[in-house]
Amino acid sequence: MNENKQGRSKRLADRLSNMTSFKVVDFLEAAVAMEAQGRDIVRMEAGEPSFATAPAIAAAAIKALQEEKTNYTPSFGIPELRQAIAGFYMTRYGIKVSPERVVVTTGSSAALGLICDLFINPGDGLLLSDPGYPCNANFVRRAGGEPQLVPVSGDNAYQLTAELVEQYWQPNTIGVMVASPSNPTGEIIDADNQRAINAVVAQRDGVLIMDELYHGLVYDEKETSILEITDNAFVINSFSKYFGMTGWRLGWMVVPEDVLPAVSVMTQNFYISPPSIAQYAALGAFEPGTIEIMDARREEFRQRRDFFVPALRELGFNIPHTPAGAFYVYAGIENLAEDSEAFCWDMLERAGVSFTPGTDFGEYLARQHVRFSYTQPMDRLELAVERLSKALGK
Repeated sequence: MNENKQGRSKRLADRLSNMTSFKVVDFLEAAVAMEAQGRDIVRMEAGEPSFATAPAIAAAAIKALQEEKTNYTPSFGIPELRQAIAGFYMTRYGIKVSPERVVVTTGSSAALGLICDLFINPGDGLLLSDPGYPCNANFVRRAGGEPQLVPVSGDNAYQLTAELVEQYWQPNTIGVMVASPSNPTGEIIDADNQRAINAVVAQRDGVLIMDELYHGLVYDEKETSILEITDNAFVINSFSKYFGMTGWRLGWMVVPEDVLPAVSVMTQNFYISPPSIAQYAALGAFEPGTIEIMDARREEFRQRRDFFVPALRELGFNIPHTPAGAFYVYAGIENLAEDSEAFCWDMLERAGVSFTPGTDFGEYLARQHVRFSYTQPMDRLELAVERLSKALGK
C-alpha cells in the first residue's frame, strides 16, 4: 500500500474507481516480456501499422529540426498544417472546410478529451456503441459523465442506427459518439445511416461526435465524412492510422465555429500546443507522393484482410461478414472457447499469437469475442494461422 510521510494511505480521486484498464496494453506488455525471453510472438494485439514512416514525413521532421523549429506553436496548431488538413478535405471528399475550424491536437485522444470536457457535466450521459473503443467510455467518466453503452451485433454491422439512438436516448443523454470505420469491428456507417443519426441527434439538440480515425482504410465501399452532411458535428481524426504516425502523437478535430473560443481556452491550458516537430513532419503527409504510398499500403491491408478473414473462419471463428475497413477482425469464439480472456492468454502461451479479448471493448457478448489486428506482414499472418491451427487441433 502506498503511504505518505504521515503514514496515511494516499487518497485517490473517486473518478478512478470506475475507469477500466486497457487490456490491449496488458497483452502488449506480456508479449514484449515473452519476446525478451527469446520467444517469437506474432503480435496482433495493438492497432499499429507495421510500415515505416513515409520518407516525406521523416524528411520534413529532419528539416524542422535542422531549422530549430522546436518552440511552442499556436495552441490550435501551425497555420500551414491547419490549411493542409482543410485542403485534404477538399481533395478527398470535395468538402470546403475553413482552416479556422481545424484544431490540431496531441493525438486524437486529446481531441476526444477536449470534446468531452467541453460538453459533459457530472451526471450527463453520452451514447456509445458496445463493443467500441474502450478509452471513449473512460474519457466520458473523466468528465464526470455516464457512458451509455448501446449493444450492437453483426445484425446491425456492429454500429449504432437512428432507431437505436432513439431507443436508448435517456433524459440525461446529451449526445452520441459513433466511429466509422470502427474499432474493434472495422465496420462503417453508410451515408444514409449517418444522415438519419444526425437528424435524431439534431432533433434533441444533442451533440454528435464522429470518430473518423480509420478514414483512408476502407476497402470495398465509399467512405462518407459526416462533414458532407452537417457542419454541426464534431469530427475527430488522427495521423496514426492511415498516415502511420502512431508515435508522433498528432491528431486533429474539426469543430463548429461557435465553440472555437471555448476550445481555445482549453488547449491553451491543457497542453499549450501540439508537438512542434510532429506538426512540421505531418506537412509531408499531404504530399502527392505520400498519398500514393498510403493508398498502396491500403491495398496491402486489403490483401491481408482477404487472406486472414477466410482463414479464421476455417479455424472455427465466427465472423458474420467481412469488415469494411480499418485493420481489425472482431471474431466470435463460441465454437472454440467459453471465455475470451482465458482463450487469449492460452493462445498467447501455447501458440505464441497475441490478440485481444472482447472484454476490452465493452460488455455485450464480450466474453464470446476476440479482436485481431492484421497489421503484420503477410508471412506473419500465415504463421499466426499455422500456429492457431495447431493449437486448436485443426
